[in-house]
Amino acid sequence: MHHLFNESAIHPPAERDRDEAILKPSDRALIFDMDGILIDTEPLWRRAEMDCFAELGLILDEADCLLTQGQRIDEAVAFWFERAPWTGPSCAEVTAGIVARLTDFVEREGVPMAGVREALDWAARSNWRLALASSSPSGLIECVLDRLELVDRFEVARSAEGEEFGKPHPAVYLRTASDLRLDPSSCIAIEDSANGVLAAIAAGMRCVAVPPAETRDDPRFAEATICLNSLTELPNALRDV
Repeated sequence: MHHLFNESAIHPPAERDRDEAILKPSDRALIFDMDGILIDTEPLWRRAEMDCFAELGLILDEADCLLTQGQRIDEAVAFWFERAPWTGPSCAEVTAGIVARLTDFVEREGVPMAGVREALDWAARSNWRLALASSSPSGLIECVLDRLELVDRFEVARSAEGEEFGKPHPAVYLRTASDLRLDPSSCIAIEDSANGVLAAIAAGMRCVAVPPAETRDDPRFAEATICLNSLTELPNALRDV
């Protein structure tokens, strides 16, 4: 169901008055998640995880993989090791193997999510600064941006790999806002996962959620400022911001 992103939905009156007084076009940013927002990699992540874990004797299905969607892959690997320890490869080696397999999938099969280019073009015309904050490793971010020909579209592209904790911890969003030299309250995060939504809200940002059908009923999405069906709705949702 489509919801309009009007000012009453994102600010109480006192905050609106404050923001209208201090915000200028260059003083606000849209910070995009990558997987499931820019590129349709969530199914590819699940394939890579299920393939690599199966080689260790750990059989996961799609629902299992959804439990860690939005988290850093090293944290997802640690999650499963705690529940079903394996012998042989270390967690770091398993993580590297999953990333390598996913990178190969992206290079051969990666496609943009619906509405990505139109949303980015609209945002640029509307004087939004653009950034990316992803749980994925920096090498994969580079691969995706190259595959989608978006290398020059983002002022900042930040990976959570260097942070102590990944999403749902807010560190990567706080770091991205710092890179932009913006207060987090001047940023709107665009997320597809519940873990990402929690990270953005914890960072003090507003959050547009674009959940996939398989997780749309997750109650954690209630924390988002608004939920959309796809990025094609973003320009209309943000028209009054």
